[in-house]
Amino acid sequence: MTDPASLKSSPLEAAHLALGAKLVPFGGWQMPIAYAAGTVAEHQACRRDAVVFDVSHLGTVRLEGPGAFDALQSAFTNDLTKVAPGRAQYTHLLDDDGSVLDDLIIWWVNDERFDVMPNASNTARVRGAIGGVDVTAERVVLAVQGPNARAKLATVSAEAAAVKRFHVAEVTIGSTSVTVAGTGYTGEDGVELAIPVDAADRLFDALLAAGIAPAGLGARDTLRLEAALPLHGHELGAGITPLQAGLGWVVGWDKGDFPGREALSAERLHGVARRLVGIVTEGRQPPREGSIIEYQGALMGTVTSGNFSPMLGHGIALGFVDAHRPLDLGAEVTLVVRGRPLQGRVSALPFWPPKEP
Repeated sequence: MTDPASLKSSPLEAAHLALGAKLVPFGGWQMPIAYAAGTVAEHQACRRDAVVFDVSHLGTVRLEGPGAFDALQSAFTNDLTKVAPGRAQYTHLLDDDGSVLDDLIIWWVNDERFDVMPNASNTARVRGAIGGVDVTAERVVLAVQGPNARAKLATVSAEAAAVKRFHVAEVTIGSTSVTVAGTGYTGEDGVELAIPVDAADRLFDALLAAGIAPAGLGARDTLRLEAALPLHGHELGAGITPLQAGLGWVVGWDKGDFPGREALSAERLHGVARRLVGIVTEGRQPPREGSIIEYQGALMGTVTSGNFSPMLGHGIALGFVDAHRPLDLGAEVTLVVRGRPLQGRVSALPFWPPKEP
């Protein structure tokens, strides 16, 4: 059980509580899971309008100087030569066996400054691999997401709203320097803003005043699941490689060495033993992590993430299945959820937006 006294808090915690947020432990932090409107309403607001998430629990490890590029290029799987200053890149830190220790985003802010954004519980591990300075406590990170995110953000800062997808820029909002990246974790358009702590309350209030609704980590999870985005500890983690998770594109095979490359190369040569699939289920009952996946009476694999889809109106799940046995799109499967069968079928990914028939 997590000791409440050991949890870190967002600098915006008082603002969240004033908005009726329910706070829960997450990755060593006390963070809002939902506000008064509830997770389903917050999810739908992100898909249809614009919301703001406090994601300050994510880490920021800053590398600066002429050796920063080489340190990152040799530590992570992706190839930084594919991008340039002013861009962001998704990448992985691997263990020697090829499994994913963390998946993260690199913000290449300027020629010699990189802000590396690990998952909350992995900040120390990533810093141990690359060096740098942990500046997590110096900033608040707000993710503004949704089809109207840029239009509403533009009323606060047109410059911030203009940062393109997977681009990074330093902008001035009022008298405050803010780092903005065209990234997110919802499947919607939007940006993430790294704001100095002393200006965070003011800018958070400005976003709310612009008609951007607050949303908690509950909605963030259902949004990322609909978009089939992996979550570390579920679709990525110990024993799970990028190839098994269908993320081979995040590996720069033509660059130099990096931890886990030898094991990953062997898996690439011989083929993966399991692969990640999507499953849609009937009715409102949500599939759950750990549910068994059966096909024609035989065990095929295990669900890694499952929930009710607020946009589709039925259950959705991601799970790993035996890669050596055929399981085509549309194949009917049974999930065993807490001892009870739940019927489903293998689905194309992402779940949302749905594919045209």
